[in-house]
Amino acid sequence: MSTGERLCPHCSAGETIGAAEKIWPDSWRCGSCNHRVESRDGIPMFAPALADTEVGMNPLGFEPLAGREAGHFWFEPRNRLLTSLIGRYFPASRDFLEVGCGTGFVLSAVAKSKSWSRIVGSELHPAGLAYARKRADSSAEFVQMDATQIPARNAFDVVGAFDVLEHIPDDEKALAEIFSALRPGGGAVLAVPQHPFLWSREDEIALHQRRYRRNELQEKVRRAGFEILFSNSYTSFLLPLMAASRLMSRNRAPISSEESNPEFNLPPALNAILRGALQAEVTLSLLGMPLPAGGSRIVVARKPR
Repeated sequence: MSTGERLCPHCSAGETIGAAEKIWPDSWRCGSCNHRVESRDGIPMFAPALADTEVGMNPLGFEPLAGREAGHFWFEPRNRLLTSLIGRYFPASRDFLEVGCGTGFVLSAVAKSKSWSRIVGSELHPAGLAYARKRADSSAEFVQMDATQIPARNAFDVVGAFDVLEHIPDDEKALAEIFSALRPGGGAVLAVPQHPFLWSREDEIALHQRRYRRNELQEKVRRAGFEILFSNSYTSFLLPLMAASRLMSRNRAPISSEESNPEFNLPPALNAILRGALQAEVTLSLLGMPLPAGGSRIVVARKPR
């Protein structure tokens, strides 16, 4: 199997990745132009000028997020759905990259879901990577980079981007980069917020560029060259409650990006009920039930061989 190439951010020259090497070694130097990639705390920095700026997401938002993902009614069932889809559609995959891994909540679940040769988390903001490194297995690799400039070609079996594309103005450029980073036959697993009518103050605080129309992500994925393998909604059962919550938020006092979304602060009993409802939804989705409407859209796609 091809190990792919890492790319120099200065001259774009490719360098073959050795089977026992990291995808992006610490303090890597380009063999063509001698450009050295900056490293901070052992993490290669491919977009240092954007690190921990308010681009894509306010870095202050990682702390409240990291404290509430475990056990949360929305995050835990979604992890089960995502890891199940990876296992179903790409059972032989060995190398995984998560674009925009944030606090590492999904990355750690993916790492535990099967045996990997490489598992890599990327994030624009080192503030998120600080949490991801604590959650991850010691063998995981981390890199700071811009999702629209992934410095690798034909290097991964699966690339995931979970609630990332909506933060990026040129999401089709990011999809093209994901396509290029994948080996032929490799797959992309994507999650985005769905339905523009759900747009609320929470989207603005999160620095979202859009909520996707029902078929919008599929259309963009196909234009990038992918074949669609799976597409379904998530948070379908709770859509009426979600819509009501978002409508009510328009009348609430503004919250800042470092404050907690009210949907994170539910009473434990209510959280357990909602988590149970979404776990049931995930089971039905994996059994093939179509869910045309829901707060999120999940798409699995394959790069042709």
